[in-house]
Amino acid sequence: MTVHFIGAGPGAADLITLRGRDLIAACPVCLYAGSLVPDALLAHCPPGARIVNTASLSLDDIIAEIAAAHAQGQDVARLHSGDLSIWSAMGEQLRRLRAMDIPFDVTPGVPAFAAAAAALEAELTLPGVAQSLVLTRTSGRASAMPEGESLENFAATGATLAIHLSVHLLDEVTARLIPQYGADCPVAVVFRASWPEQRVIRATLATLDPAIGVGERTALILVGHALAATGFDESRLYAGDYDRRYRPVGTDPRFPE
Repeated sequence: MTVHFIGAGPGAADLITLRGRDLIAACPVCLYAGSLVPDALLAHCPPGARIVNTASLSLDDIIAEIAAAHAQGQDVARLHSGDLSIWSAMGEQLRRLRAMDIPFDVTPGVPAFAAAAAALEAELTLPGVAQSLVLTRTSGRASAMPEGESLENFAATGATLAIHLSVHLLDEVTARLIPQYGADCPVAVVFRASWPEQRVIRATLATLDPAIGVGERTALILVGHALAATGFDESRLYAGDYDRRYRPVGTDPRFPE
């Protein structure tokens, strides 16, 4: 018996890995975060599978469901939205399973920031503009931000920011970022990236209307000059005179064939 933690992707039912899909199809028990995982993914569950929406369950309740499946020797598909490596609350579940000697594995998923960037048709790391992407959030009731992990500190680097779980605080976010990025810095808010009801709003830090975030929680805020840059440098990777292992150039290439 194994608990398969599976990144279900950002929302579109076909943005899941083949491995994730096949694991769902092989598991007689499926636990899924119903508030964010689309019902269409549940169509991959085998006939007769026990399907449990964990949105209203506590951690103890979730572990009890897994323990019951373990006692019956049943594999479990545990679906979380996006990718499991960030803000998934997977870590606390794994800690419990390790203590109980219940085996598990982890299958990555398409993260929300990647779906948002695709919706914007944007590369977030343009040469000469930004070469780093910071995934962050503002403090919330579920998890406070550690000291030092502030928007101001991240903004000081000039990196592209992907700010999660903060759309309801747009006025605070823009006020904290303008001193570093400037009022004319491009910003985009992507609501439900990859879902049929996806919505994209582009603005600058100065012109973004904070009212668009009222009543929302899951939209992603992207901030940085890479979002609208046009005069950026071309990468040397594909330059005709760039000597590289798979394309030796010149009479004395660095990596001769």
